[in-house]
Amino acid sequence: MQIIDRPSPNHDARDAAIDMLVLHYTGMTSARAALERLCDPAAKVSAHYTIDETGTVYAHVPEARRAWHAGVSFWAGRRNLNSCSIGIELVNPGHEFGYRAFPEAQIVALIELATGIVSRHAIAAARVLGHSDIAPARKEDPGELFPWKRLARAGLGVWPQEANGNASAAELGRYGYDPEAPQDKVVTAFQRHFRPAKLDGLWDGECAGLLGGLFQTQSGN
Repeated sequence: MQIIDRPSPNHDARDAAIDMLVLHYTGMTSARAALERLCDPAAKVSAHYTIDETGTVYAHVPEARRAWHAGVSFWAGRRNLNSCSIGIELVNPGHEFGYRAFPEAQIVALIELATGIVSRHAIAAARVLGHSDIAPARKEDPGELFPWKRLARAGLGVWPQEANGNASAAELGRYGYDPEAPQDKVVTAFQRHFRPAKLDGLWDGECAGLLGGLFQTQSGN
């Protein structure tokens, strides 16, 4: 894995311990445009790392500092998650500019980089999340083409051992999602992560089984 220093000025001091890893896509027309924005002081946005589609990693902000990537966000009772999280951007045009699958080299680099991060900071697998999970009313990234199941197999995220149970949409808040966000947006975020084949924002038996399976997986750990 090649790491290139590309410092961003957009960071400040943390006021909480690191216990979360948040994955994004850049959602811009090119890697160059994304890197320029992430390092532009006028943009007031950054991440700790960016991984381009060739697998090259760009380091922007030291992990000990707070990068500005999560924005207005919520997970498991906590808001404004920049303070406690590491952010990784994956170069991808996103839904606005031609969303596409993430290349193998990019995912291999992500798994290597993220494995080191979660090890250094003792981040629980269940706290490796997407931007859409922590900001479902605003964000879609990294989106339905992101290979969450593969990452979970690498210890980066969780996946239900089986879809079993009958959990209700109201229990998404118990899992960690924002209970104050519009329910259809939260359901869609859950579907992007765990049932990407159908994104309709409607809670159905498959979703109920997946969430129930997640609760069972958690209780078995």
